[in-house]
Amino acid sequence: MLPADAPLSHLGPPALLLLQLLLPPTTAFFPNIWSLLAAPGSITHQDLTEEAALNVTLQLFLEQPPPGRPPLRLEDFLGRTLLADDLFAAYFGPGFPSRRFRAALGEVSRANAAQDFLPTSRNDPDLHFDAERLGQGRTRLVGALRETVVAAGALDHTLARQRLGAALHALQDFYSHSNWVELGMQQPHPHLLWPRQELRSLAQVDDPTCSDCEELSCPGNLLGVTLLTSGYFGMHPSKPPGKCSHGGHFDQSSSQPPRGGINKDSTSPGFSPHHMLHLQAAKLALLASIQAFSLLRNRLGDRGFSRLLDITPASSLSFVLDTTGSMGEEINAAKIQARHIVEQRRGSPMEPSHYVLVPFHDPGFGPVFITSDPDSFWQQLNEIHALGGGDEPEMCLSALELALLHTPPLSDIFVFTDASPKDAYLTNRVESLTRERRCRVTFLVTEDPSRVRGRARREVLSPLRFEPYEAVALASGGEVIFTKDQYIQDVAAIVGDSIADLVTLPLEPPIVVPERPLVFNVDGLLQRVTVRIHGEVSSFWIRNPAGVSQGQDEGEGPLGHTRHFGQFWIVTMNDPLQTGTWEIQVTANGTPRVRVQAQTSLDFLFHFGIPVEDGPHPGLYPLTQPVTGLQTQLLVEVTGLGSRGNPGDPLPRFSHVVLRGVLQGEELGRVPLEPMGPQERGLLTASLPPTLLATSGPFSLELIGQDGAGQGLHRAAPQPCAVVPVFLELSGPPGFLAPGTKAPLTLRIASFSGPQDLDLRTSVNPSFALSSNISRVHLEPNESAWGHLWLEVPDSATPDSMVMVTVTATTDGEASTAPPTHAFLRLLVLAPAPQVRWPHFPLQDRHHKDGRCSHPASLSLFSPGPAPCPGPLDWPCPHHCRPCLSSFSFGDSEQGWRRVGRHSLVGHSCRGATSARPGLLVTQQPPEGWDSSMICHLAPLVRG
Repeated sequence: MLPADAPLSHLGPPALLLLQLLLPPTTAFFPNIWSLLAAPGSITHQDLTEEAALNVTLQLFLEQPPPGRPPLRLEDFLGRTLLADDLFAAYFGPGFPSRRFRAALGEVSRANAAQDFLPTSRNDPDLHFDAERLGQGRTRLVGALRETVVAAGALDHTLARQRLGAALHALQDFYSHSNWVELGMQQPHPHLLWPRQELRSLAQVDDPTCSDCEELSCPGNLLGVTLLTSGYFGMHPSKPPGKCSHGGHFDQSSSQPPRGGINKDSTSPGFSPHHMLHLQAAKLALLASIQAFSLLRNRLGDRGFSRLLDITPASSLSFVLDTTGSMGEEINAAKIQARHIVEQRRGSPMEPSHYVLVPFHDPGFGPVFITSDPDSFWQQLNEIHALGGGDEPEMCLSALELALLHTPPLSDIFVFTDASPKDAYLTNRVESLTRERRCRVTFLVTEDPSRVRGRARREVLSPLRFEPYEAVALASGGEVIFTKDQYIQDVAAIVGDSIADLVTLPLEPPIVVPERPLVFNVDGLLQRVTVRIHGEVSSFWIRNPAGVSQGQDEGEGPLGHTRHFGQFWIVTMNDPLQTGTWEIQVTANGTPRVRVQAQTSLDFLFHFGIPVEDGPHPGLYPLTQPVTGLQTQLLVEVTGLGSRGNPGDPLPRFSHVVLRGVLQGEELGRVPLEPMGPQERGLLTASLPPTLLATSGPFSLELIGQDGAGQGLHRAAPQPCAVVPVFLELSGPPGFLAPGTKAPLTLRIASFSGPQDLDLRTSVNPSFALSSNISRVHLEPNESAWGHLWLEVPDSATPDSMVMVTVTATTDGEASTAPPTHAFLRLLVLAPAPQVRWPHFPLQDRHHKDGRCSHPASLSLFSPGPAPCPGPLDWPCPHHCRPCLSSFSFGDSEQGWRRVGRHSLVGHSCRGATSARPGLLVTQQPPEGWDSSMICHLAPLVRG
């Protein structure tokens, strides 16, 4: 961490040069969900967040040259708009996708935006630096950053991004909601990120700060004071006489004298009375956001910071393993594939950054094993063996739910089993969770009725017993592959193929129809196309645009290589593929399934949003799924636009989104995509048709357009979507859970269609006590209901463990076919502060007789484990040393002491010290025999 009074030079020379380019004309900042309904040209929270993250990521890339590739040069990025795709192409190489990185930034940005929408945060002045609550706001800001570090250390990066978004929102609001800019400040506040530094020159309750302004634009309404103040918003808390308002259309306090306001949120005087200072506020907010990201990088280290923002093109590796006695072959197959992936990708850009393993064995499941170390994962996996037996059904979906809770978004999860689920009641919840996490689930099921060894079967098995797996696979965009022991080693090889960021190509029609070929489109940006066919297939053929065809014979053919394992066929097409329209014809008993996948860097991310027109800022509230009856926007972010064939070619362009029913493939709508901002940003939006929002079945998203050469482009979302019948919002307290406490949660339910009678159920993973004041509710159209829940955290709660609270709303009535609606809330139990060990060698004693330090003494403090040294500390130093000791700095020995941070000491040991420069970088190494990766260096200051 940087000293509180550090100038921006602490960011390093590369960052200083970058800062000169951060605020070009407003057209260089692209619009987002905030600016759809706000003033054109405004710089938004998402703009600030993403620009800051890109700058710190470039700084990381400049300081850590990629292995096996030439180092990046700063001059290559000067004068250019920073884009994630360009950074990844320069660092990892052409074709490596930035999709996960951009998705992580999207999580942070949406968490940032949610601070203005969630009921627990939207009107809290402490979270927006409103109502002159500057000290309280700084406390909450620093707390959110600290919680980000704790969550990242617990490998719960989803929660870490949520807390980071909340912290950045408050930090950015300070420069827009306070008068820091109006005071003529040209740099971020030097003490805002430092909890032990006093915020000085604050306006007190009886200090008048604003004069009356009856116009929309109020450039001169601040009184000529040098005190720091901020505006009041709304009626709670009420605005004292003579105080400033936030201002704008939605601020009720701005109509009370003194009228007007001081916010600089936008370029529009209707929203922002100090709109003329919007760019200055945005510049300081951007610099402060860069400082915040840099602090996190210092605290987490480069690897930890990279995991926080998913700065990697690689997927995670997540296994759910049935360990009953009949699963020996399957477990061995999983081990072989895991070992192959670990060894083949070690040290490469495609090495998985996250490993998850969840075993299940009748009658239990778990525990979950999470690591970022491939050797630890392999060791844990290697210790798993098939043991015992049990009933044929197993707790498979419970284990899968546990894996989903701990697997990063946009990951593949592989389930190895030979049993049907005993916990089929979890099917709908797991389906919803796969959509929430955007994870794809593939089941490898060795169904062999002749194999009964190690598996007790107490009843006749239903032929429909695997339907829950089919439902989850369909909802997640995955598949169920049935095979036998003799083929499991070969079939399991798809694990390595699937974590290579494959896209699924849309088929027309999406299901096999007798006597009708399936059609798919191949463009010049696709490679490694594979065709998978499941079922009782008697024959099939594949034909390219030139009319060349290949049948089902195994081995090499004119178009590719065919492999056959029981009822599972894989055809790997030869590169380069001929572009154009391809066909597949399948003849089979029953309903075979066909899937076409390929590798490409041109893909897209998406989410939904609903317009919000009340509250402090208009914008779009993000949704995971559309809600029946709600006007809904689709927001698309195209990734890999720089992957066009020739650098001089025009950028690929998507023009429409096609919405299809998943089960029958019928077209539900074809909606134009509207670009938002510069084309290279890849941001598109579309309004969903009302007819779609009335449908009850799942639907798919397909983007269509043209590449730079005018050839057709087709991309499909990896998972289908669903319209949920009611709006369900679950929010909790800011911060973390503490063992032995009760946390209040807030639930909002709303219906925007017909009358609804709803049953509400709650669950917690792990099984903490949860009480609620609402279990049933009747809603008329456009009516909302509120509920309150209380989560009891036991004293025995595991530190740094994640807690997932789920609320399920089910439509009452036997005739109802509406699917349940789920709301999920992630929380983290805060770990106790780490214990500190003090060394046994004495402190150097260099003092004058008058008590002043003749020379700064030094003391090394060791904190075992990977966590940084805790702070603040109350160090029990000798009495004569107390006046000299006011701060300590820490450094990570593994980082070569290049980063240090300063903390103030608290308690009587610090009383009497005066401000001075902190100690220099740590140079002392741990004494012999100390087994620790962290060392703190106390750097006392000389008094007077």
